[in-house]
Amino acid sequence: MKTAIRFVALVMLAAFLAACARDVREEPTAPEPPPPPPPVEEEVDRVDPRDFTDARNLDNPDSLLSQRTIYFEFDRSDVRAQFRPIIDAHAAYIQGNSTARVILEGHADERGSREYNLGLGERRGNAVEDLLRAAGVAGRQIEVVSYGEERPVCRDSSEDCWQRNRRVEIVYTAR
Repeated sequence: MKTAIRFVALVMLAAFLAACARDVREEPTAPEPPPPPPPVEEEVDRVDPRDFTDARNLDNPDSLLSQRTIYFEFDRSDVRAQFRPIIDAHAAYIQGNSTARVILEGHADERGSREYNLGLGERRGNAVEDLLRAAGVAGRQIEVVSYGEERPVCRDSSEDCWQRNRRVEIVYTAR
């Protein structure tokens, strides 16, 4: 009798294991249809804002060329890294347009003597000029002028105002 029970248990165990070991296959799902293509726009007068040789980008607010002010730290004339892409964009434009001419107007805040601020404004303009020249811009296309503290954009005596006055403005005289 024990043999019969063992035999039945063994058969049931084998049947159970066989049922568990069956290969279960999932039905493949249909792939999702691709999204519809974007509407076709006419490329009539569209300007790529990364095209730094296109004169239309000088006034395109999406282009780096529309940014023409480089700001400086207090009593410093070295260009901060965040402004290098702007200078590089202007260098590419000026190089690509032989008729382009710029004036780099150096400015300082009201602190310091008039003479010191004129010298600081000139050093700031020269720092931007050096980067433009290093990028391949011809010297005949660049002029540096220092206004020192004489042309502030803000007249308050506050740190925020002083920061806005420590700058070089890139002014195009010919495009």
